[in-house]
Amino acid sequence: MCNQTAGLIARALEENEIATVMISLLDEVTKKTRPPRVLSVPFGFGQPLGPPEEVAVQRAVLQLALKLASEAERPETWWHYEAP
Repeated sequence: MCNQTAGLIARALEENEIATVMISLLDEVTKKTRPPRVLSVPFGFGQPLGPPEEVAVQRAVLQLALKLASEAERPETWWHYEAP
């Protein structure tokens, strides 16, 4: 799904009180849609959770996304995943 579509869907879900976290591969495109919560990741296309078979990295990305969902206190919160 493209970043623009995902951002618009996230905003619509949030208007209906459903929390979302968008994982972004292209921050410059994601910023245009102003989603409520964004986890920016440094991975390539098709790998939003990390490289194939890197379970520890994928788990860390998911855990950070869930933490963002529960801890973000203001709209348009951006966190950045830093690869180990």
